[in-house]
Amino acid sequence: MAHIDMRQFICRSDNFGLLIHDHVSGATAAIDAPDANAIESELRKFGRQLTHIFVTHHHADHVEGILQLKELFGCKVIGPKAEAGKIPGLDIAMGGGEKFTWAKRQVEVWDCPGHTAGHIAFHIPDELSVFAGDTLFSVGCGRVIEGTMEQMWQSVNQFKKLPAHTYLYCGHEYTMANCRFALTLDPDNWRLQARMNEVEKLRAEDKMTCPVTMGDEFKTNPYLRLDDLAIRNTLGMAEATDLQVFTEIRTRKNNFK
Repeated sequence: MAHIDMRQFICRSDNFGLLIHDHVSGATAAIDAPDANAIESELRKFGRQLTHIFVTHHHADHVEGILQLKELFGCKVIGPKAEAGKIPGLDIAMGGGEKFTWAKRQVEVWDCPGHTAGHIAFHIPDELSVFAGDTLFSVGCGRVIEGTMEQMWQSVNQFKKLPAHTYLYCGHEYTMANCRFALTLDPDNWRLQARMNEVEKLRAEDKMTCPVTMGDEFKTNPYLRLDDLAIRNTLGMAEATDLQVFTEIRTRKNNFK
């Protein structure tokens, strides 16, 4: 099976827009809909018709473009069952553990509460790709807004089961700030130092820092490395539970300048 084409671009100020296209069937899906005009422009550039929108959560910067895109293209909207009343134009509501077929590929839906109460992620195993929305970022994770720290910890922990060669696509270009913070916890991690150098170069050239492999994240993302003794010693939490360490890291990030 030929791989699908992934087109990523910046929407609004720091949202990632992402279009995935199957050359055989012509199916084209947007991951969230931050900006209808930006997404339409990208579609027109390549002569594509939008057939689906996969929605991760209800926040305005992920759903504002849905209705305009539905009017333009008549696309189907698939989104979180637990937020069905908050997703405009939702056609198919799905929850964690459910699967559906898109362009002859199986798409897994994961429940990822924490950032919002009903947040979901989409995983396409055949494409070695996971679409995390605002749950997991490169070298970071989303702010806990509607859920609890325990929910977010459990949501993030799901990503550790992915093969290292899986590509992570996320909702925002936050990698620079995430690296700066992570280095306060893990200053001697040479892989994190290298990631910071790479990110600085990419951003200086106005290039995007994602997607990134989960293998890179396993080596650099503190939220995926809660058992790392160097991080625990920096925090003074050598004997703490993973949840306690996660909560401390996420709380520190909330206050990081």
